[in-house]
Amino acid sequence: MTNRIFIIAHAPLAQALKACALHVYPECSSEVLALDVQANDSPEQSLQAARQLWQGVDANDVLVLTDVLGATPANVAQLWARERKAKIVAGVNLPMLLRSVCYRNEPMDALLQRAMTGGALGVVEISTPST
Repeated sequence: MTNRIFIIAHAPLAQALKACALHVYPECSSEVLALDVQANDSPEQSLQAARQLWQGVDANDVLVLTDVLGATPANVAQLWARERKAKIVAGVNLPMLLRSVCYRNEPMDALLQRAMTGGALGVVEISTPST
């Protein structure tokens, strides 16, 4: 079975990242879920929203991608992940997400490494031509 990917981030980042992933991999719409944590939502409200989003979703392993370690979305991700068999990576960026979606059929430990490598390798300086 394919791993699921759950993006939990500050609004509107989670839904925006999901939209980008679906632009490249439109077939993964049922395998990538996203939760935007609103500025005025409490951690309890966000955790409840995460539970509702996953209600009835059949999932083996889940890779959770969140934005900032220590922020509310990451804290909610940790609470939610305790209830499931899930791995969490903070510092989500688009290269990390695309790599995760591309390799979502790999075993969870391999997927986790692919996500982190994709995120790190996606951050590069681009030189501009001199004038």
